[in-house]
Amino acid sequence: MKKLNIALLVGGDSSEREVALASAQQVFNAFDHTKYNVILVDVQGRHWTCKGAGGREVEVDKTDFSVPVGDGKIVLDYAFIMIHGTPGEDGKLQGYLEMMGIPYSSSGFASSVVTFDKTLCKRIVSEIEGLCLAREIVLRRGGEADAATVVERLGLPLFVKPNASGSSCGVTKVKTAAELAPAIEKAFTESDAVLIEEFIRGREFGCGVWITADDIRTLPVTEIKSHKEFFDYEAKYTAGMSDEITPAEIPADTARRIQRLAAAAARACHCRGIVRVDFIVTEADDIYMVEINSIPGMSGGSIVPKQIAAAGLDLGDVLDTIIEDTLCRR
Repeated sequence: MKKLNIALLVGGDSSEREVALASAQQVFNAFDHTKYNVILVDVQGRHWTCKGAGGREVEVDKTDFSVPVGDGKIVLDYAFIMIHGTPGEDGKLQGYLEMMGIPYSSSGFASSVVTFDKTLCKRIVSEIEGLCLAREIVLRRGGEADAATVVERLGLPLFVKPNASGSSCGVTKVKTAAELAPAIEKAFTESDAVLIEEFIRGREFGCGVWITADDIRTLPVTEIKSHKEFFDYEAKYTAGMSDEITPAEIPADTARRIQRLAAAAARACHCRGIVRVDFIVTEADDIYMVEINSIPGMSGGSIVPKQIAAAGLDLGDVLDTIIEDTLCRR
């Protein structure tokens, strides 16, 4: 049987590029290479390159999604997207692949657009019973925010974050009114819209959700304990800056509620493959959704691989299932 030619799309153009490259390496290692011919494709703007003979860089032909080899070419049968941020999570790659008729691993175009836009995502999931959402003010580029008005509405501290970004890039915890303007300016370096949200005090959790055509299942819940003010970029990707406890040491009922809400949010946004939904649980046991990550981190230190292991699953088998499910849908 002919091996499936898989393009593992890596890198990307956002501040999360290095994280995406680390995720891609673990995914590459987990693939069953007896089944698949996996080709790492580095996506940077309009240049999509892979290593050819002798280690030289060759450009992917995007007119037919192929790689030149000598006088011929390898046509790529499938795309496994492992790019955080743009263009992997915001729908751009999905749009190209759908137009080309190429099966791929992640949520679809429309779903990716929704989950990457934090404000839009909150609107979609707002009717889910038992799910709480932080109050917010949305600021578009060119708009202004009066610090006194913002503080009066949302209180202090509060969070300022890019509306479309990940890995906590551009996020600031604002403690005084004077810190608001520079925090907004920082967030605008990552996105054309900024989300100003009230601070929700509580414990932070993440829950992976695995969605196929026939089933939706949740992975064990992880509690995230940052050693910093919040779970920022440094806390996420620097060893020793956070503790990630899987499964979380919480009552079984709380874990079930988090899993139910994670599955409901993923379903409402029509997600596919594996996504991660993040929450904050307050002392009053209210569960607030923070965001949905449509292509969660998959590096050695990432949350979802730990949840897969805690569930007694093998990452390679999970990748197989995602690929088979995508092909069956077609």
